[in-house]
Amino acid sequence: MRIRSMAVVVAAVFVGAMMGQLLAPQPASGVSREIVELQQSVAQLLQNQQDMRSSLEQRLTELHTLVGQSLDSQNRLSTEMGTLQKNVQDAQANSGAKVDTLATQSQGLSDNMQDLQARVGKVSQQVSDLQNLVQSIDAKIPGGTATATPTGSAPPPQGSVPSAPPSSNPPISSDTLYQNALRDYNSGRYDLSRQEFSDFLKSFPDSDLAGNSQFYLGEIDYSQANYQDALAAYDMVIVNYPKSYKLAAASLKKGEAMLALGQKASAIRQFRSVVSRFPGTDESKRAESHLRQIAPSPAAH
Repeated sequence: MRIRSMAVVVAAVFVGAMMGQLLAPQPASGVSREIVELQQSVAQLLQNQQDMRSSLEQRLTELHTLVGQSLDSQNRLSTEMGTLQKNVQDAQANSGAKVDTLATQSQGLSDNMQDLQARVGKVSQQVSDLQNLVQSIDAKIPGGTATATPTGSAPPPQGSVPSAPPSSNPPISSDTLYQNALRDYNSGRYDLSRQEFSDFLKSFPDSDLAGNSQFYLGEIDYSQANYQDALAAYDMVIVNYPKSYKLAAASLKKGEAMLALGQKASAIRQFRSVVSRFPGTDESKRAESHLRQIAPSPAAH
């Protein structure tokens, strides 16, 4: 636009000069020289305009090229982002499976640790009771020797019945019965383990390990695909033993049993309950993993 204005001005000057020459006659040689100079100036301006137009066209072409390259880069970036998102989703899926495996192993270790702690507590109490019993016996036996029939004393009267010796097979302790049941369970002897855990619940219903025994009865049913019986066993842990070591584990396995039975909606509610009641635990992480698989959040789509 600026070049055109300059051309108009030059043309006006040229026309004015021509009119001036016509109105005020000058020597022919002077007029011719000025006309030639003016023509050269106009030609130079037109050439400058042409050069500027060529430069603008070249820059416009370069700009189009840059825009095209930017679009190509954006398309490549979008493709790479899509691939990266797919890889991340695949990695999350694989890591979810690994987390489930690790969580199962971790729970097994945690179970054994809790059982060991309970066993140590029981043994410590038994040692303490035994020490008290020994001290009591020592206090009752003079000189630390057992009583015997004094020399020269009369033998026991005929016909008398000697007292029966104490039984050589004392009743099995709760700790021994529980450890036997747990050992058989870990060895895969489920039928024997089921009987031992059931005997434990009958003989020691108020033990700290009663909830554990009920939980393992559910685990045996679950491992044998008796999901309905397993669900009932886990429910008994939750209802009857609210302070059990296995409360969180039973709550999680209840949801997994529901899922195995096809009760998806109930399983989702149960897993959410585990997340809210036992935050930060291995059971909570496993429940979150189940929720990501069966009830992904809308943001993940």
